[in-house]
Amino acid sequence: MRAMQPQRQWAVLTVLSIILLLWEEAAAIEVPPDLKQPPTIVKQSAKEYIVDPRDNIIIECEAKGNPVPTFSWRRNGKFFNAEKDPRVSMRKRSGTLEISFRSGGKPEDYEGEYQCFAMNDFGIAISNKILLRVSKSPLWPKEVLEPLMVSEGSPLVLVCNPPPGLPPPTTFWMNSAMMPIIQDKRVSMGLNGDLYFSNVLASDANTDYSCNARFLFTHTIQQKNPFTLKVLTKEPYNNTLSSLNDTDPYVVRNIPETTPTFLSPSGTSSSKMALRGEELLLECIAAGVPTPGIKWFKKGGDLPEKKVKFESFNKTLRIVSVSEEDSGEYVCMASNKIGSIRHTVSVQIKAAPYWLQKPTNLVLAPNENGQLVCLASGNPKPSIQWLINGEPIESSLPNLSRKVVDDAIIFNSVQIGSSAVYQCNASNEHGYLLANAFVSVLDMAPRLLGPRNQLIKVIEQSRAMLDCPFFGSPVPEVRWFKNGLGIAPDNVKYRLHNNGTLEIKHARSEDHGTYTFVANNILGQAEEQIRLEVKEPTRIVRAPEHLSVNRGNTAHFDCKIKHDPTLPIIVTWLKNDKPLHFGWMSKFKKDENSLSIPNVNSDDEGTYMCMVKTELDQDFASARLTVLDRPDPPEDLELSDPAARSVRLTWVPGNDNNSPVRQFLVQYEENRWRPGEWQNLSSYTGDQNSVNLLLSPFVNYQFRVIAINSVGPSRPSGPSSRYQTSGAPPDVIPQGLKGWGTKKTNMEITWQPLLDTQRNGPELRYVVSWRRKDSQEEWNNISTTSSKHVVSDTETYVPYEIKIHAVNDFGRGPESSMVIGYSGEDRPSAAPAELRVTKADSTKVNLHWVSVDPTSIHGEFKEYRLYYWREASLVKGLRINKEKKTKVFSSDVSQNTGVLTELIPYSKYKMYMVVANNKFEGPHSNIVEFQTKEGVPGVPKFFRIVQRNTDTIHLEWDKPLEPNGILIGYTLQYRTVNGTEVGSPQVVSFFPNVTEYTIRLPDRFTRYKFYLSARTQVGSGESYTEESPHFANEAYSKDHVDIATQGWFIGLMCAIALLVLILLIVGFIKRSRGGKYPVRDKKDLPMDPVDQKDQDGSFDYHDEDNKPLQGSQTSLEGNVKESDDSLVDYGEGGNGQFNEDGSFIGQYTVKKDKEETEGNESSEATSPVNAVYSLA
Repeated sequence: MRAMQPQRQWAVLTVLSIILLLWEEAAAIEVPPDLKQPPTIVKQSAKEYIVDPRDNIIIECEAKGNPVPTFSWRRNGKFFNAEKDPRVSMRKRSGTLEISFRSGGKPEDYEGEYQCFAMNDFGIAISNKILLRVSKSPLWPKEVLEPLMVSEGSPLVLVCNPPPGLPPPTTFWMNSAMMPIIQDKRVSMGLNGDLYFSNVLASDANTDYSCNARFLFTHTIQQKNPFTLKVLTKEPYNNTLSSLNDTDPYVVRNIPETTPTFLSPSGTSSSKMALRGEELLLECIAAGVPTPGIKWFKKGGDLPEKKVKFESFNKTLRIVSVSEEDSGEYVCMASNKIGSIRHTVSVQIKAAPYWLQKPTNLVLAPNENGQLVCLASGNPKPSIQWLINGEPIESSLPNLSRKVVDDAIIFNSVQIGSSAVYQCNASNEHGYLLANAFVSVLDMAPRLLGPRNQLIKVIEQSRAMLDCPFFGSPVPEVRWFKNGLGIAPDNVKYRLHNNGTLEIKHARSEDHGTYTFVANNILGQAEEQIRLEVKEPTRIVRAPEHLSVNRGNTAHFDCKIKHDPTLPIIVTWLKNDKPLHFGWMSKFKKDENSLSIPNVNSDDEGTYMCMVKTELDQDFASARLTVLDRPDPPEDLELSDPAARSVRLTWVPGNDNNSPVRQFLVQYEENRWRPGEWQNLSSYTGDQNSVNLLLSPFVNYQFRVIAINSVGPSRPSGPSSRYQTSGAPPDVIPQGLKGWGTKKTNMEITWQPLLDTQRNGPELRYVVSWRRKDSQEEWNNISTTSSKHVVSDTETYVPYEIKIHAVNDFGRGPESSMVIGYSGEDRPSAAPAELRVTKADSTKVNLHWVSVDPTSIHGEFKEYRLYYWREASLVKGLRINKEKKTKVFSSDVSQNTGVLTELIPYSKYKMYMVVANNKFEGPHSNIVEFQTKEGVPGVPKFFRIVQRNTDTIHLEWDKPLEPNGILIGYTLQYRTVNGTEVGSPQVVSFFPNVTEYTIRLPDRFTRYKFYLSARTQVGSGESYTEESPHFANEAYSKDHVDIATQGWFIGLMCAIALLVLILLIVGFIKRSRGGKYPVRDKKDLPMDPVDQKDQDGSFDYHDEDNKPLQGSQTSLEGNVKESDDSLVDYGEGGNGQFNEDGSFIGQYTVKKDKEETEGNESSEATSPVNAVYSLA
């Protein structure tokens, strides 16, 4: 029972220690470097260390500790004395070994397993065992390779078997011309470096095959002697087979088809082992005719899509970073049209040891408990071995405060002086892990390690980390306060990390403030304050958008930014991820919110990014600029399919420059009629590049093509070769045939000449035929090259039948239809008779006349033409316009009635009529007088509001310009208006001699709308409308009453004039008394010749001419305006005193600066008030 009691105590202690130490381990508090502490390895070389034999060997081992550690090495498990080897040196304050071969020696002599030991007064830390090996690149063994004989269609494997190197070389295949062997589904290299032919073709003998090995460390390539193939064939080989597809060679070459067989791996099953975290490579290469395809499956599940890659034309399956769940059976299936086969690969995933929980440094206070935990996993499960200061813990001195329990060392009531470095070694057959962790026994009050009074800035809604590094032993208790209030971490808003850092998961503006960190243990307490500022995020609120811009235009990208005003921003523009440079020579221009690119061209295309940065965050947005340009000209014009009237034109379209071609325009040039001039032939849609051109005979063509897109036309393509069409008779009838007389004795026949491309042959002529209509005469014919012929000595206005056809040296063209032409016209000989008026009203009358004989027109009837004018108004004294006007009646020659409209009422008119053909007017008819009846009057000449006071509105108007009768009065209608509301109308009538009216207003804010119309016996005419403006913002016309006509203003001006007159009278009275003013002796004032100087130095001022005072003026308000030269300016301080009689008390002093700048200018008083004093 007593033996069991200590074990129970250790078990309970173990549980409590695990609970306590889980927190302490997670804390991983860093010991300040100025405190005494055991060594810690901070840098070491890799476990598998391969070095280049041409370089010096450097084996790294760096450690920290206090005191500074010293170093020693073991090689192959034995002490390695570096000081005794002249080639080996150790760096100062470091354990790194440098092995130099400048003075000789072989690097191979230093191969082996090295381990570094770092030690000080508190313990020993050890490095991994470093296996040092020297890279090797051996030469290929010399061998003579005989040519390989193989039948066409058979499989073949060319073995590489590179020399073993360290590290193993990479292999590739080339021919003796140093050109790589092209690999495909049929021919490929395996994982072992061999070259596999699923089946051999005769073309495989065209080259030789050499395996090459590349050694990475020595940067050398070793080449194997090349293989030469001799392919035994049943059919002679022809190079044209190389242009056939994959299946054609076997049919053409008469190669028998075969079912698939595996070249690698062999058989139906195999196994593969891979380590966790490494790559798994599975390979299946099959032979057969046709070449088999490869597919992969996994039994009982799917392939891990995110980790799987298919390589070498599906022959290799690569799974990256394998794990235990990748174990299983993988199936590859090779198949062609003859059959299929399968191979199963059983994959096992093993694992070298890997950490589940790595031991970390442990700092304990005296009498504290703690533990080191070393948890590792692997396949097979690793074994754990503990060491202390580099030696197995079992061989160390017994320590009652320490006990090893499975994967942990438990410490109980540690004491000062028990510090040491412990090593945990986890190993299995696939490798090992080694970790150092020291136990340091210290007692120390809390101590702050970071900077004081930190200011931390974060972006709103981002994570804020308030970090306050500290140290203490025992481990201090940590608390946080904000503005004096404690913070309770809840893992929702606040989280307290084991190292004391306070995390605010989503900082908001209310989190802004001062935070206090407090760390305390039994030995003391430490405090620190951190200020947190929460800033608005930086955002691009208007991002650039994709642009398509025509070449030469300006591209404009927006980038409007919103950011915290206390954070300076840096805006950077990038093109294709490269910064743009701005300057006076740069074409790029930027302002606060945008980027402009003037005169864009194809070089400006790309992706533009706006990036804005602050010290805390950044945002970016990008857009694509596409430059649209005219298309490049088409190329390679070719003519084909020649025919008598057509030829096929084919071209290669040029680059459309980002704007699809909408149309192709084909132009031609011929060298017979208009050489050197390009003319449009036809156009085609943008998706065509081969068209059949319809051509004309007897033309020597050459063609060019222009591409057209949304930006514009391209430059013309180069011209095609010439194409000559054969001749033919004309096949087009001349158009526009007509005959018409230019004189009364001729007829001019005209037509449109044929186009050059319608000639169809040389010596084109026109044959014109004509005869009198219905005469059955023989046709008159003429042949001409012109486009006009004049028939002379004709009768007046006689119809002719006319026809035409074209002729060239190849024959006669089709004849036109017959057209009717006429000889020339003469002046009509008769006038319309008995012109009269009926049913006259105010604006229209009915007309009647006797029509003329058609034969008297001597031409084609065009119209009856009526001339009329207003002779007078029936309103006495009204001046009128007697302009002659025209009215036509053109229905036919027999017309004898009409209506004349748009007449002015109450007027006297005259008129006459003539008949007209296309060239002449005939004699005029009798002149007829008539009168129109009275009508409604026109609108008044003017109507306006000429005055508006607070209580009245005065209106004025004038009689209409066209009374249209006898005026009998005026009608005024008005109504109040208030926005869209109107009042009931009020009507006032006036006699014709009344042209003004005054309306009294009920209040100053009332507004009216007025309608004024004049009246005759017939009725009221059109109304003139006006609306009164508002009193507050009245703006009158030029006829409004000026303020100077108002009574109050006239009275005010009279009062001011009377006051000025009284002042002048007083001034003259005082002047006549001869007032005198003493003057300072030191001032010389300019004198008029009329001024008399007294003996006492005073001046006697008087005005003989009684001239008005200079420089004085009176404003409309009656105020007196002082000039710049007043007596106040001449006094000392402007505080002159006057006696009751107006005399000046004191001295009259002239301003010095005024005398110097104005010379002899008058210094008389310039205001009425001052004038009184100066004349007193």
